[in-house]
Amino acid sequence: MDAESFARAVRSSRPVLVAVRPEQLDDPTPCASWKVRDLINHMVQAPEFAATVAGTRDFSNHRGEEVDHAAGDYLAAYDTATGRALDALRGEGALEGMVKMPFGELPAAAFATIATGDAFVHGWDLAKATGQAAGDLDPALAEELLVEVQPLMPDNFRGADGVTPFGPRVEVADDAPAADRLAGFLGRQP
Repeated sequence: MDAESFARAVRSSRPVLVAVRPEQLDDPTPCASWKVRDLINHMVQAPEFAATVAGTRDFSNHRGEEVDHAAGDYLAAYDTATGRALDALRGEGALEGMVKMPFGELPAAAFATIATGDAFVHGWDLAKATGQAAGDLDPALAEELLVEVQPLMPDNFRGADGVTPFGPRVEVADDAPAADRLAGFLGRQP
């Protein structure tokens, strides 16, 4: 994955964010430990994290900023954060070399795949949480992500919500929308 894949994920998820109503902020999401508010905050903070890919490349001690973006103009915050991430991912050499993460080192290109998957799948989560269409989010990108993320997903990343990054794989019909199949692979119930 590259910067343009990340841009596609943002273009897919942004309209979902636009349609969130203030009264939905405390609604549950497919990520059981998160409310819509928490999900929006993550959707703003994760691209800020991704933007540092052009900097030190050492994220082993990175801790997200504790700001409630959902209490303010979260769309503007999202646009700023994703814009910074895109600039960083488009930077010369941004997808080369290795990146240090809290769980170990990985190629910078794999980090771009993770950032893209995060931006896309949380758009799906937000759509499901707020009653919007989730299955038709950029089907081609969802198919690409299915291929790309499978080899990046070790079994120790799966388990209980809030304890591990992903839940157990949920079986989804082969003819289901690609976004739903991706969500199922990542432990969400379509």
